[in-house]
Amino acid sequence: MRRLMTHRVGASVDIAASADDVWPFLAEFRHWPAWGPTVRAVESSAERVASGVTGRVQTIAGIWLPFEITRCEPPHLWDWRVGGIPATGHCIEALGPGRCRVMFSAPLLAAPYVIVLRRGLRRLAAMTEAS
Repeated sequence: MRRLMTHRVGASVDIAASADDVWPFLAEFRHWPAWGPTVRAVESSAERVASGVTGRVQTIAGIWLPFEITRCEPPHLWDWRVGGIPATGHCIEALGPGRCRVMFSAPLLAAPYVIVLRRGLRRLAAMTEAS
């Protein structure tokens, strides 16, 4: 988890669900609009994150931006670039049976985006704990 925080800011939430149960919500594109406050839609030839997967994401402003998953280590972490710029990182840490910690991070220059990361984490926790 330290790797995500190097020159980055982040937020985390503990979730009453296993890391294996939470991973599909983070990794499958169909779930992103439900927990991602800035994501309206995702288009990709793939169904989920994997290193090198590309596609495009529609922002809440309606703008479509290209993305590439730059690193993926299922079921623990994935990072991406949006519009060619390093964007958020996503990491899950198992805390024991039926519990995990999810952390989202962003480049240090995007520090105010932590507010959005926290909102996304709250949404993710609500979704996964209810399923």
